[in-house]
Amino acid sequence: MKKPQSKPSYFNFRRLPHGVLVAGDLGGWALLTPAEFKLFSSGKLTKGPGLAKLERAGLISSRLDFDALCADWRDSNDYLERGPGLHILVLTQNCNHGCVYCQAGSGRGASMSPAAARRAVDFAFSAPVEGLTLEFQGGEPLLNWPALKAAALYARSKAAKTGKELALALVSNFSTMTEEKAEFLISNDISVCTSLDGPADLHNANRPFSGGDSHARAVKWIKYFQRRRGGLPPGGPSALLTVTRASLGRAPEIVDEYARLKLPYVFLRPLTPMGQAPKRWGEIGYGPEEFLEFYRAGLNRVLALNRRGVKIKEKTAFLLVKKILGSQDNKYVDLRCPCGAGLGQLAYDCDGGIYTCDEGRMLARDGDNSFRLGGVRDGYARIINSFPVKACALSSSLDLQPACARCAYKAWCGACPAYNSAAQGGFWGSMPSNARCRILTGVFDHIFALLAGKDNLNIFNQWLEN
Repeated sequence: MKKPQSKPSYFNFRRLPHGVLVAGDLGGWALLTPAEFKLFSSGKLTKGPGLAKLERAGLISSRLDFDALCADWRDSNDYLERGPGLHILVLTQNCNHGCVYCQAGSGRGASMSPAAARRAVDFAFSAPVEGLTLEFQGGEPLLNWPALKAAALYARSKAAKTGKELALALVSNFSTMTEEKAEFLISNDISVCTSLDGPADLHNANRPFSGGDSHARAVKWIKYFQRRRGGLPPGGPSALLTVTRASLGRAPEIVDEYARLKLPYVFLRPLTPMGQAPKRWGEIGYGPEEFLEFYRAGLNRVLALNRRGVKIKEKTAFLLVKKILGSQDNKYVDLRCPCGAGLGQLAYDCDGGIYTCDEGRMLARDGDNSFRLGGVRDGYARIINSFPVKACALSSSLDLQPACARCAYKAWCGACPAYNSAAQGGFWGSMPSNARCRILTGVFDHIFALLAGKDNLNIFNQWLEN
């Protein structure tokens, strides 16, 4: 019997309407015709454009470039050798908005003292990383301005003494922003991000504000920071949206609102079953297919604007394309394997409690303390070696998830133990019935459908270049 001439290396595959995607564990991939795939899988593909694609992707066992493959994998996963670089300080549970999907805190609640904020900064700086990002959240963090100001100034002072790189960020609804506060943020190089759910009627319906027009306040300060900072990252500002049932069918309008305001990204994110969302799911929720229809319309609108010269990206697609085309860690802790819980980020609640991630902290507010690691007075080694960090690492390792281990998208995806715990009652979850998994699979399907077109591929490459 004649030996196969082009034996495949290990691969997973997925049949798509426009071809068959084959992918290796290290991120190499090729899109083949059904005929090419039949020959490839049997080791009989010996010529043609498909063979060249497979060789470059490291999917032909006899023609592997181990140095190049290992270098790509190392660059994509070097975060595993470091500690958590993202540290989220929840300065207050107080908020003056009544968002229909609130996951952070509304009404009255606890606040972090300036002294506690400085202790959280001290703990963050004990992580063995060269660069740190401290992100101030709430509730509405501007309602605890003394702690925000104290933490920011103290962190800048520690960075100067330790030589560590430091980025500071604020996530705010901007409702209590003043010029004095804005100028402090600018002078201390604190990037700003707000919430913007779309046009005024949609935003205000999703995010009721006791003080009036939430959309107008957000837009006012977006434009202020753009004038003062030139409108470009990293100075910002940027914005996030949350998709509710009211958003469905309005994806092009939402994208156009972001483009109108000259924001660099629109981040089309689904609801998660945390905070107020599960209690109001019948009113504001939807299924995975409903979201995917919305997402496809939104991403297609972004690409149409790009063809007209409008510079805007869709953040989910950008994060995935960065991995798929660029073999780069996208620094988005929710799409890592293992995930960034404890390994890439830590969250600090108002009482000084430390959690694997901000979602784990949110679950604690509803009585699930599975993701609590300890407090700011505990040592770094004790926190990072705690059971929840290890449990998150194991349960988000896709090789240990039966459905994920054979998925063509494994090299670029990531599981979320906090989501699994909220939606399915445990760190591991069940991927075949997991709504997050179904959404991500549909997003990958659409992106690879777009990558089959040269025009879209050029746009995505321009995103990476910029």
